[in-house]
Amino acid sequence: MGYYVQGPAKGKAQHIVNTLDGKIVDKETAEAHVESHGVIVVMHNGPFDAAGFAYDMDEFKSMTGPHDTRRKTFVIIDRKVAIRETGFQE
Repeated sequence: MGYYVQGPAKGKAQHIVNTLDGKIVDKETAEAHVESHGVIVVMHNGPFDAAGFAYDMDEFKSMTGPHDTRRKTFVIIDRKVAIRETGFQE
């Protein structure tokens, strides 16, 4: 089961930047912050975006594996904010 940040159907990455004090980063930077921050992987699915919380390295790898060719944007937010917004239980 995934944990997701809600928001508009499109433009979720910018929404997270604007409303949750997020920062858009590259994949390598996001990967380096998985354990210390809230890494949100925004997957662009055509008519909608899905903003999944990569709460650990296994989840990050499942969202970014070579089998998934969707375009992605990586956003870092405060980990406590990510937990609150997604309902994740540590």
